[in-house]
This record gives sequence, C-alpha cells and structure tokens, in this order.
Amino acid sequence: MGPHIATSVTTVAELTNQSDRRLGSRTPALFSLLYSGMDSGQMLVGDGIVTNLSQGGIGICGSRSVTPGMEMALFIDLPGLDEPLCIAQSQVSWVAGRRFGVKLGTLKLEEKKHLQFFLWDRVTHSDRDAGI
Repeated sequence: MGPHIATSVTTVAELTNQSDRRLGSRTPALFSLLYSGMDSGQMLVGDGIVTNLSQGGIGICGSRSVTPGMEMALFIDLPGLDEPLCIAQSQVSWVAGRRFGVKLGTLKLEEKKHLQFFLWDRVTHSDRDAGI
C-alpha cells in the first residue's frame, strides 16, 4: 500500500503545479493533501488538492468520494514544512462529485498559525496579481 500512496502523491504534486498556473489568482490556496476517515465501517484514504482555504474550512478536490457528515483527518503538504500539517478533526460539510468542503474542528495554536500564514500569504499575493 505504501508505494501506491507515494505514486498518488507524486501525481497530485504534478497536477498541483499545472493547476497553479491555470487557476492563479482565482484560487487562494493550492496544496496537495491526503485525507482519511471511516465510511460504512471501512477505512477510506484518498489524496487530492486543497482548492480553497478559509478560517473555518477547506475546499478539496479529491480522488475518493466522501459523504456529508463524515469525520476525517487531513494531512496537508505546506511549503516550508518538513512534514505534512496534520489536522486530526474535520467534518465533511458539503459534497459535489469529487469536490467537497470540510469544516475544521478545534485546532492547536501551531496549526492555526500555519493556516493563517498561508491564508494571508496566498490571498494577499492573489489580490496583488489580480490588480485588486
């Protein structure tokens, strides 16, 4: 299972680079991630891309379908961090095909700082690039 996940992450990373050029200022955040949770008693693991980041939630385009209300853990690859940022508690709030949104649970202070840094950094740069 390990090599398959590594291959998937590489593919997501390549897709992230292509999407970053195409979506530019429209998308405030674009990072690869893994997500996992329980679906009907079975462990579900998927990979995807963070497409939107806000104070209370994250928009994701993923490889595996999820259902509203599902609890999951997120492992987000943020630039400058040696290991993925782990958000242990989140809940799926909406689903549209492979795209879905998660509401973040209680975050540790360090997790909040990382997310606020990337939210502020990306939105500020996106606004500048768009001439806003």
